[in-house]
Amino acid sequence: MERTLSIVKPDGVSKKLIGEVIKRFESHGLRVIGLKMIWMNKKEAEGFYAVHRGKSFYESLTNFMSSGPSVVMVLEGENAISKTRELMGATDPKKAEEGTLRRQYASNIEQNIVHGSDAPETAASEISYFFNALEIFPL
Repeated sequence: MERTLSIVKPDGVSKKLIGEVIKRFESHGLRVIGLKMIWMNKKEAEGFYAVHRGKSFYESLTNFMSSGPSVVMVLEGENAISKTRELMGATDPKKAEEGTLRRQYASNIEQNIVHGSDAPETAASEISYFFNALEIFPL
């Protein structure tokens, strides 16, 4: 079983898509084993997206991610990382396949509803950024 982190970003929360995102993941065999709503401050957003520091979109991304509440979740299942990324679609919603969350609901490349880890190492790091062991409940 593989684990990954997913975030319903502030635009997804404001569009009332939390349930839709979870439903989409669960209907494709993923289990939610950790879940909470947070509101990152600017420093927390900068810490989470530190890998992008120095890139042209870093400032606007961290401003956006600290602009409102998000829902962070740990998902578990077979091929959880690739499955989650497939369901989310390409980062740019214009390039995302039909039926994906981003193609269906995202406004633009930055405000694109959801985040998902891209590799096992990234997933482990991202999960530990938001969750401690007592907040994850393998089923």
